[in-house]
Amino acid sequence: MTQHSPGLARRAVIVHQGGTEQHGEDWLAEETPVELRYNGEAFAVMMATPADLEDFAHGFSLSEGRVARASDIHSVTVLEQLEGYVVEIQASGVLAVDDESARLMPGRSGCGLCGNRHLEDVLEPLPPRVPDGPVLAHGALERALGALAQRQPLNSQTGAVHAAAWASSEGEILCVREDVGRHNAVDKLLGALSREGADMRSGFVLVTSRASYEVVTKAARLGVGLLAAISAPTALAVELARASNLTLAGFVRPGRYVVYTHPQRLYGGAS
Repeated sequence: MTQHSPGLARRAVIVHQGGTEQHGEDWLAEETPVELRYNGEAFAVMMATPADLEDFAHGFSLSEGRVARASDIHSVTVLEQLEGYVVEIQASGVLAVDDESARLMPGRSGCGLCGNRHLEDVLEPLPPRVPDGPVLAHGALERALGALAQRQPLNSQTGAVHAAAWASSEGEILCVREDVGRHNAVDKLLGALSREGADMRSGFVLVTSRASYEVVTKAARLGVGLLAAISAPTALAVELARASNLTLAGFVRPGRYVVYTHPQRLYGGAS
């Protein structure tokens, strides 16, 4: 890859090892401001990895409820500027942007809630209940987990980004998106799937992070039936998943995982 590959930057480093000092270069993950505009009006600034920004625009718009469906988005234009990137989204049915609805602060890459002004903006009404979906094949989670490491090119170079993957009910990974922010990675993945018209009930999402409240919210809002995380969920995420009819699994490891809600999609039994 070159220095100008999206999401990667080359920087000088000094490596100290065994009492020796060696000068060289290292690949780092890019983290840059990305401003999202709807029909010319600024809405939010997120710190993100500048790759797959069209997918990010679609996923963010849907998971944040800015538009009701993917077809409401007519065009996405990504403009690189000195300070970062501007993503112009032309869409119909967008909520009017005003001082009450706009995110007035930049969103940090590790926090999907940064920039919301009021408490009620954070704890929004629950999304509709996720429709029942197919039961996963035996070992699907472990197969997807085993294959994911080979599908993370940015992380293999930098060791600094999260991944969100879409896998079939058999555990075959079909799509992966990466970002320094776990919420951004999920938005990029959901955006890519929505652009393809994927059936969100036909597989599951696997994330290389904890399952936070907002990750569960984003998945449930787009109708994902099962969310699996390699780390733990929060208590609020579990309550939201239970209320949304979403199957939530955490601590996914080879041969082991913990199911917190609605196990019927994994076992075929009652929740």
